[in-house]
Amino acid sequence: MSGRFLRLACTAAVAAAQAVLAPLPALAAPDTARPVAELLTDLQQAYRQTEQATETYNATAERLQRQRAEATRLDGELAIARRSLHASRTEAGRLARQQYQNASALSPYVRLLLARDPQHALDEGHVIGELARERAKTVGRLTDDERNQADLARRARTALDTQLALAEQQKKQRDEVRTRLSDVERMLVSLTPDQLTALADLEKTKTADAQRTLTTSGALGTATPPPSPAGDRAVRYAVQQLGKPYQWGTAGPVSYDCSGLTSQAWDHAGTPIPRTSQEQWADLPHVPLNRLRPGDLVVYFPEATHVALYLGDGRVVQAPRPGAKIKVSPIAANPILGAVRPDPKAGSLATYTPPVIPKTAAEGSDEAFGTSQPTVPTAT
Repeated sequence: MSGRFLRLACTAAVAAAQAVLAPLPALAAPDTARPVAELLTDLQQAYRQTEQATETYNATAERLQRQRAEATRLDGELAIARRSLHASRTEAGRLARQQYQNASALSPYVRLLLARDPQHALDEGHVIGELARERAKTVGRLTDDERNQADLARRARTALDTQLALAEQQKKQRDEVRTRLSDVERMLVSLTPDQLTALADLEKTKTADAQRTLTTSGALGTATPPPSPAGDRAVRYAVQQLGKPYQWGTAGPVSYDCSGLTSQAWDHAGTPIPRTSQEQWADLPHVPLNRLRPGDLVVYFPEATHVALYLGDGRVVQAPRPGAKIKVSPIAANPILGAVRPDPKAGSLATYTPPVIPKTAAEGSDEAFGTSQPTVPTAT
């Protein structure tokens, strides 16, 4: 395989990652004299861009993990192919030496005519024929092994090159997340305690208004059906994580980002789902809001950059934003894109007792506003 073809293959393998990581515009430092509502919009945009970069990073991390597994698998197959090729060459050499040692200038037909015992000559000819067929099979096996070894060697080189390209892409995306987190940190540092309090109050008011509008519209339905058995397990796992910190790029057990929480909850429920919120939205069956049951996933924003796990009664459990902890929030805390169900074919439980939710689980801002500022982790 030519170097040019390898480069094209690697470029194609990371094209999706490069496409979703379009450069996000830099955020200017906020003018603290501006109205609180405008400051709130700036911060919400900053958090949204941070989470978009985080989910892109997560998607590349998943592809890199799969690519490493593929490269390891191909290396194993290549080692087996090389051993098989060595055995075939050894066998071919043995037969070649045997043929040389038994070579005769007389054809089998002439030997048959001159033989004193024609039956013996016929038997000898049968043996010779068997040896010829064995040589043909060995040559064919040798040819196939050589072809297979060459093909696996090319695929292994391509897999390694793709792995290296994804690793480099992941580093760039990690830097993008760090940049976004630094933007948020600078914005928060520039605000006074009174402004932070006003922002939190305004955010709570907007969330309450959005929740009221959603519930009075009837979009959620009049009653919450019981979860499926797996949905129940996913809910209970997520509730056990309440109070743990949000940390971008993580999926437990100490900290989580939004999709890390939902993917791990369903993984522990026995139904693995995609890692990122975009993949969860794209790959899982959609379900109307008025048919939501506990365990379903609620996806937010047009780009599907945030996700939470439905608890019932218009509430979700989520890892909100950098600087916050896993908490219970109103379902309308962020603009809803839609909902998905990881186990659409599973029936609901006949009876259901929801897990006990601590009263403190709903405390704190859904947008991680307040004195708790996001930290910039040292991801590798």
